[in-house]
Amino acid sequence: MTSRNRLFTLLAVLLCVLAAAVGYVLSDDAGDSTSKASATPSAGPATPGSDGPATPKPTAPRPTPPKTSPPAGTASAPGTPVPAGTWVPTDASLADVCRTKLPAQAVDTLGLIAKGGPYPYRSDGIVFENRESRLPRKASGYYHEFTVVTPGSADRGARRVVTGGSGEQYWTADHYATFQEIDVRC
Repeated sequence: MTSRNRLFTLLAVLLCVLAAAVGYVLSDDAGDSTSKASATPSAGPATPGSDGPATPKPTAPRPTPPKTSPPAGTASAPGTPVPAGTWVPTDASLADVCRTKLPAQAVDTLGLIAKGGPYPYRSDGIVFENRESRLPRKASGYYHEFTVVTPGSADRGARRVVTGGSGEQYWTADHYATFQEIDVRC
């Protein structure tokens, strides 16, 4: 290799290092503004649109927000928030089940989902395609499935919790043949 080739190689390496350093500094500056903001104490929890620090995006679905349409059979005006604690299923055609009526392993799985894991199976959290359309139709990627441990089963078993992007939760004990929406109030 000639000295001229060595010079070009050295310049190319220096340019790559310089480009990487500039990229790091620029990404670090953007990260500093959010990390400094999140390190600043606030008077209360941050809410969207407030001047407080932004909360990190959770990995698990959020609880279902209050519905703005009235429950079936009520005369509440459209757009009026439903009182807290009122059960409003996302699909009236699906049966519901009280959270306390689920097997203990399903409650454990719901706790793991709320914490964002760790999950016992590698495929927990994957997209549930809803191919049979037994859940309300949503865009691809809206639903995610999680295994509910089945005592005595050598594999994942047939029990699952499926979560929706808005926080709704569904229970199936028969590998997606039937679903019940989980009522978190009871």
